[in-house]
Order: sequence, then structure tokens, then C-alpha cells
Amino acid sequence: MTYCNIYTAKFLSRPNRFIAHIEIDGKTEIAHVKNTGRCKELLVENATVFVQKSDNPNRKTQYDLIGVLKGERMINMDSQIPNRVFGEWALKSGFFGSLNLIKAEKTFGSSRFDYYLETENERIFVEVKGVTLEEDGVVLFPDAPTERGVKHINELCSCIDAGYKAYIFFIIQMDNVKYFTPNRKTHPQFADALKKAAENGVGVYALDCKVTENSIAADKFVEVRL
Repeated sequence: MTYCNIYTAKFLSRPNRFIAHIEIDGKTEIAHVKNTGRCKELLVENATVFVQKSDNPNRKTQYDLIGVLKGERMINMDSQIPNRVFGEWALKSGFFGSLNLIKAEKTFGSSRFDYYLETENERIFVEVKGVTLEEDGVVLFPDAPTERGVKHINELCSCIDAGYKAYIFFIIQMDNVKYFTPNRKTHPQFADALKKAAENGVGVYALDCKVTENSIAADKFVEVRL
């Protein structure tokens, strides 16, 4: 996945979860934050951020904030991009074998999963989660309680019971990390649900990404510790 019209800016403040004040070319601007998570460890005053300038003259904000430097670590924080990253990876990786169908946003029960896949012999549901929280090289999800995330995990178990295969993929929006683990401190119910799902046959995987100022692509599997 490649972005266009990327500019380097300085983060100033985040008055609410949707917008940030940035400084670009010596001028203060308002940028749309494409991640409604807390991201407090990323969006610190004077951090170097990367923004995409919109070509739409009717937009209220000219810029979208899509990346940040945490020290020397480049992190993509666009919450809309992990699904696309997974889709590109699924098509070229061969992980699922020969795919006859790949469909985004498919409903099962009371949940809408990110992907539905079919091979000659298997029907597969996949839920995708983007990961931006990193502590000493360990990456964690979620960064805030997510009842919706727990619901999705439980529905994946229902998919297994109904004869489908089911996976949850954590797309780590950075590279050079040690391992992935659920953020039990922030949401113990999510961690418990994920562990139970793995025991019931749901595939739990994490992929890191090669990230630059204007691109992101899935790279290597990362160890998952439940």
C-alpha cells in the first residue's frame, strides 16, 4: 500500500480524538487523525508526524495524520489501512492456499467480519486488528477496552462450531518487534476471550509491517504469546 502527497509535520496537540493540531512549513494546521484510539504514547508534543494532503477542496481539514516517529521507530497509525494490508498479503502470500474468493466485510450471526475467503475445500472468516501500541519492543492490543473486539472473537468461535475456519490477524503497523500479546492490563476480558478462541481452534496470528513515510506492507510473522 502506497500513499501519495505525504508531508512531514510536527505534532502540537490533540484537542479530541478526531483532530490534531500540527505545524507544517511554519504554519499551524488542523489534521484529521485516522485513528480514534488513545495513542497517548505516540502523539506527544513535538513528535514528528506524517500527514497526507487531500486534493478535495471541500474538506474541512486539508490533512490526514497517518504516521508518527516514536524515537527512531516509524509507526503507521492509520486505522483504516490494516484491512487493506491483510487483503494484499492474503492474495500473494499463499498462506491460505489457492483462493477462489476473497470478499471484504461478510456477515455471520450478529457480526460483520473483515474478510470471507474460499478455497476449493474451505470456507474461512477472518477478523483483522491493527496494532500501534508498543512497549519496549512488545506490541499489544487493544490500547483501550473493546467490547466489540470481544464480541468478534466470540463470533469467530461460533464460526468454528458451524464448520468454517476462522482466524484473527493482528497487523502490527511497525517492524522490529519482539512479540505480540493481548493487553490484559487494559482489557482482561479481551485477553481471556482470545486465549479461549485459540483453544477452540481459531487461528491467532500476528504480522509485522515494513513501514515508510508513504507506504506499508505486511512482512513477517511475529510470535504470539497468549
